[in-house]
Amino acid sequence: MTSHGRIGFGDADAATLAGIVHEVQSAQAEIEAAQARVTRGLARALTLAQAQSRGASAQVKSRDMALRAIAAEIAAVTRSTDRSVQRRIGDAAVVVDGFPATMDAWEAGRITRAHVLLITDLGGPLPPDARAAFEEIALPRCENEVAVRLRGELAIVAERLHPRTLTERHAEAREDRCVTTFPLRDGLSGLNIIGPTVLIEAVYDRVTTQGGEVIDARAAAQARVRGRAAAGASEVSPVSSAQDDILASDSRSLDHIRADLLLDMLLTAQPGADPTRTDDGPGTLGAIRAKVQVVVPALTLLGADQHPADLVGRAPIDAETARTLAGATPEPWTRVLTHPVSGAVLATDTRFAEAPLRNLLKARDRHCRFPGCRVPAIRCETDHTLDYAQGGKTCVDNSAELCQRHHSMKQFTAWQVRQLGDGLLEWTSPLGHSYIDQPPAPTVQFVPDLHDPGAREQSAPPPKPTPPRTRFADPPPF
Repeated sequence: MTSHGRIGFGDADAATLAGIVHEVQSAQAEIEAAQARVTRGLARALTLAQAQSRGASAQVKSRDMALRAIAAEIAAVTRSTDRSVQRRIGDAAVVVDGFPATMDAWEAGRITRAHVLLITDLGGPLPPDARAAFEEIALPRCENEVAVRLRGELAIVAERLHPRTLTERHAEAREDRCVTTFPLRDGLSGLNIIGPTVLIEAVYDRVTTQGGEVIDARAAAQARVRGRAAAGASEVSPVSSAQDDILASDSRSLDHIRADLLLDMLLTAQPGADPTRTDDGPGTLGAIRAKVQVVVPALTLLGADQHPADLVGRAPIDAETARTLAGATPEPWTRVLTHPVSGAVLATDTRFAEAPLRNLLKARDRHCRFPGCRVPAIRCETDHTLDYAQGGKTCVDNSAELCQRHHSMKQFTAWQVRQLGDGLLEWTSPLGHSYIDQPPAPTVQFVPDLHDPGAREQSAPPPKPTPPRTRFADPPPF
């Protein structure tokens, strides 16, 4: 611990950590290279099986006997099942044959297996002639960002390249709505719900917010119990004291609380065990409503086109759902003005004047700005990059959205951050490694007609300012 109350590293600890980081980084690079070689080899196995089948009878061809035999051979030496190997052969062929540029980037070490899975998952439904265009847009982003942050952004890109609108496909996909259960061990079971993305995300947001209220109420009760113990207070209602003791002893995690609340509400319509309830009236948990962050193109909102909206940090949603949300919410919508070339957020407005800076930051950042984190901005805290107490100004060039985890880490550890302009943040680790975090690429904007021969090269998200070079080319291992 440093003299300023921050967790730091002495020379010996820094040297130990540097060795650990180098060892993990080197091993991870070897794993990625080996996985790429395995994928290339498995794809060759399919090519061989197809060549062997050319002269076989129709019955042998229809039953993939050559492929089965080859899969069994590989399974025997890798101690796997032949069925699983055959599935892996098919998956490998999808990457090698369907996304050759992605495979080349993986073998060159520019992207990871997580990026490969993301590109093939989102690009798989596209017709073959659109996959190359998708790779052209996706690969530069993958080379500079962790995969988990890119799903929502690249899903929007894939939707724009798809020949059918998301509205059409969503209408068909809704027929798959269902609720199922599955058994687990030791008296537990799981409940699986398939429904519209925006509703599922809203359910999760509501129980998460309610869970946070329970944790806050528990912390308040623990503080009261400690205060009474320190003061030796006796003039307290025995009932109130007992309630505080019970609540303070609650050891459930947020996951436990979310599960308990969801089941409670499904069975009783309102949370039964509400720690915010008082003798004077009901608690606040039942009044908590879901909140989701959605970016909708103005023309989609007006019904002039069917471009999908962006459920920030998650997935695209169809135009009809977006318009329904816009008409149903009592909350004010914020208009976002973006630069016509770079797409950078320039200004926002709303019918109300409260917190214009926070509205601008939410539109610009859209999620926590620590490298690799994608907690939506609606659940983040607005942080002064240079602390207000140290002379930092309350302005867009000294503010960013950080989740509670990374806000606390910035405050209490040797991780440091500074603003580089245009929304770029430079994070410096305790070992001195520097990482540039860019604002998310705009996913909702004007897109030229992709069927226009001269327009395809304009369909990618607009270029961002080139960030300063860092001392380390590899992305942080988060």
